[in-house]
Amino acid sequence: MNTIEFYTDLIETEISNIYMPELPSNLYEPIRYILALGGKRLRPVLTLLASEMFEGELKSALAPAIAIEIFHNFTLVHDDILDRAETRRGKLTVHKKWNENIAILAGDTMQYLAYNYFCEIEDKYLKQCLLLFNKTAIQICEGQQLDMDFETNSQVTTEDYLTMIKLKTAVLIAFSLKIGAIISGASADDSEAIYNFGLSIGEAFQLQDDLLDCYGDFTKFGKKIGNDILANKKTYLLITALNLSEPQQHKKISYLITNEIDEAEKINRMLTIYDSLNIKQLTEAKISECYEKANYFLAQINLPQTRKKNLENFVQKLLARNF
Repeated sequence: MNTIEFYTDLIETEISNIYMPELPSNLYEPIRYILALGGKRLRPVLTLLASEMFEGELKSALAPAIAIEIFHNFTLVHDDILDRAETRRGKLTVHKKWNENIAILAGDTMQYLAYNYFCEIEDKYLKQCLLLFNKTAIQICEGQQLDMDFETNSQVTTEDYLTMIKLKTAVLIAFSLKIGAIISGASADDSEAIYNFGLSIGEAFQLQDDLLDCYGDFTKFGKKIGNDILANKKTYLLITALNLSEPQQHKKISYLITNEIDEAEKINRMLTIYDSLNIKQLTEAKISECYEKANYFLAQINLPQTRKKNLENFVQKLLARNF
């Protein structure tokens, strides 16, 4: 088995070698910029790990893995505009470094670059993979719309939120795993099991992101701490706090959401409420629940445990990110 570091280095090398013209510079330079910001390369690594599990050829899995990473970064470029985010991985977002029009067009171009790489999939798997990709892309848009709808909906439940993150985040992680299985000749049952495994891991990953936004270390997390609080985003933490709060606490939360106050004060006051309601611990418990569900689906895959170990270790390390 190859190491995770081997796969990550391979992906970084492939991304650095993606051909893009020099002109127009305001189209291609933002693409180079966002792709060079790095990150965990989670999704392409999962594709390669799934292919390895089912004894697929590394060369065959590499192109769709790169396609997924390009597409994922496209969604980040557009999401940062919609979320009015100023930083990404510790650097300025594309629309802040350039402008929104440039960011939109660069993101659009990244979609088509991704399709170029998907077209390298072996013909007998190509249609199935492209249909699944299109379904996944639509689901991500559905999730993003739900996320935006939540901004003006005062009745969002934790179940609503979990549906949203399944669409916005988890389906791409699940797709990354399933495509690696499909192109490696995995059975339909095993491909579906690894997809469901990915959904559960994706939900855990997003819940942990929510937690890190409030309790993380900026130098490790790469995003402004408390940004979700400042944006009044209905995360799992906020929704749970609203559900559990007594009338007086609920009033305080509503005040923080509806009034303009100093940013640092707003973050500190909201975190004080979260701490009083054990929101951090409750979110960690939900993450653990998702992880246990993922382990159930991993056990359904008809392979020896030794073949699953590399993927299992990677996920454990992923979900053990420091706060």
